[in-house]
Amino acid sequence: MTRLLLIVAVLAVATAIGLWWRARNGRYTAVDPTVLAAASRDDGPDEGGDVLRPDEIGAPLGSRATFVQLSSEVCAPCRRTHAVLETLVAEQGDLAHVDLDVTEHLDLVRRFHVLRTPTTLLLDARGVVVGRLSGGTDRHHALAALDHLPVTSPRSTP
Repeated sequence: MTRLLLIVAVLAVATAIGLWWRARNGRYTAVDPTVLAAASRDDGPDEGGDVLRPDEIGAPLGSRATFVQLSSEVCAPCRRTHAVLETLVAEQGDLAHVDLDVTEHLDLVRRFHVLRTPTTLLLDARGVVVGRLSGGTDRHHALAALDHLPVTSPRSTP
């Protein structure tokens, strides 16, 4: 009887951990609004908050938003996330998607405290990191992240 209870308890704990892990996959986490408020002021080139420039990611920014996906070569969820984001970009012309290998961009991995792949940073039109999606992302989570995108105007060039 004790052995049966132990098996049931282990299965219950494993199920709870699995459900928790699944719920966290692809979940959007927004950047603190006070940090974004500082980034939205036009105080010069360093506006506060984390900003990624096109030269840092090797591609132009989308006119509405850019998904910067940090992936690894042997990551199955990375390939699925890549396909989802590429489809969204093809459907909506104001988006961009950049897929970066974590082994080639350790500076970004450290800067944004990436602990798992894929991690996808959501940038607004100015390149300000407004949130992140951690783990495999599906279409529903990507669209939900875009729904939370603050309305901003593109950075003006002097």
